[in-house]
Amino acid sequence: MRSAGTVALMNALSRRRFLGASAAVAAGLASGRTRAQSPGERPAGAPGVRVELPGLRVPVAWIIDDSTCLVNVNRFAMPQFDEAFGGTLPVYQRNWRDWPHEIPDAFVRRFAEWSDAQGVRGKYSIVPYPACVGRLDRGLPGWSAAALRDSLRLVRETVMPGWDIHPEMVTHTRVIDLRTGHPHPEVSPRFMENWEWTTGRSADEIGAYMAHALGILRDVGLPCEGVTTPGGFGNRALPQLAQAAEEAVRSVFRVDLPHYFRHVFDRGDESVAPRVERAAGIDGPDPRCVVSLVGCTGDWTGGWDNVEPVGADAFVTADGRAGRVAEVIRRGEPALMLAHWTGIWWNGEERGFRVYQEVVRRLNAHFGTAIRWMKLGEVARYWAARELTRLERVPGGVDLTAPFAASGFTLRIDLPDPTSLWVRSDGSDRPLEEVGQAAALRPGTWWRDGASVVACFDLPRGRSRLAWS
Repeated sequence: MRSAGTVALMNALSRRRFLGASAAVAAGLASGRTRAQSPGERPAGAPGVRVELPGLRVPVAWIIDDSTCLVNVNRFAMPQFDEAFGGTLPVYQRNWRDWPHEIPDAFVRRFAEWSDAQGVRGKYSIVPYPACVGRLDRGLPGWSAAALRDSLRLVRETVMPGWDIHPEMVTHTRVIDLRTGHPHPEVSPRFMENWEWTTGRSADEIGAYMAHALGILRDVGLPCEGVTTPGGFGNRALPQLAQAAEEAVRSVFRVDLPHYFRHVFDRGDESVAPRVERAAGIDGPDPRCVVSLVGCTGDWTGGWDNVEPVGADAFVTADGRAGRVAEVIRRGEPALMLAHWTGIWWNGEERGFRVYQEVVRRLNAHFGTAIRWMKLGEVARYWAARELTRLERVPGGVDLTAPFAASGFTLRIDLPDPTSLWVRSDGSDRPLEEVGQAAALRPGTWWRDGASVVACFDLPRGRSRLAWS
């Protein structure tokens, strides 16, 4: 049964209250207020036709950072951070020697299976050379080859169905000299991934570094469509970062639509909508862009360094009325929540996991069919299709030219009383089934909403037509 909050939100979606929010997002992107890096090409719109959220549902996802196979990254990162700053910052002088070396695979399995049962989707980092302990493609000192193989298999078979995999650059601590494969000999913020290394570097240099990280994951059978930046990586090289992410992911995995996670806005009115950047050739045979996914919360589950969790209320309150995620959902923007794997496990006490579970329960209970759990790559693909698909109103239909395919593509068309709708592509017609309410929208369906109709279908790449009679 859907709660009153879900019904109210679905009504808001169906009555276009989110159109103003969508316009504000577009205006913010155009003005540069969201710090977009070279948005690139955009097609003209079509009168009386608007792209909505997928199935009129707000995308939600979890972004899990600092995860990898077996290694408890914060235990090994803490002393390296402390050394880089010359022992001057108390935040890096925790009792790391008492922290466990390993986050066991039994917990990974329990986390993934619980999340899958709740329908949760998102992104799960795999640091390829975690804190310089060892490379996943060459072995982890302290663990057997069989243990590492089993851990990688667990990620492939149990985590990946619901989660995109990202490298969080190479080590998440010291910069690797690609000429030698060893950490750079200088131990300072200038040669730590989290701080200054990217400043002043070219897109080619940053891209080569990303490609090194991606190549390790490719070689252990973990495909990626995007990357996550560790700490401040790329903060002062944003145009170069966007170009590097696009080129590195395309070159290593032949992905047509790369994405990256760099920014978090955990309060205020700053848009957290994805930013489709560097769009080029959108009408040609090789369309290109890269999508920047934006987090909307702080890490309130216990942090990378095992601080006391802020708690579930910061995300969404027990009644579903308040909290940062509730706020973002109600304004119609994707709610991508941040957590760190080390804080989820919290040295075996699982404090962050309990917060995570409570947030998921509250979101599913209060928003239900008004939200759609998605992987980051799915959100990126939908947003690219939303912003880059060329729409042309023609007699009896809408012609679509899509540089990228997308699942659950949803159009609202000013159309008072059609009898049937169908999608025509590759010479064949796929009829859409009419449904009686917004909550029933799924790919392959349409719904009457006053003087307009809402059609939800899987958008193919290239040319297609949404037709009616």
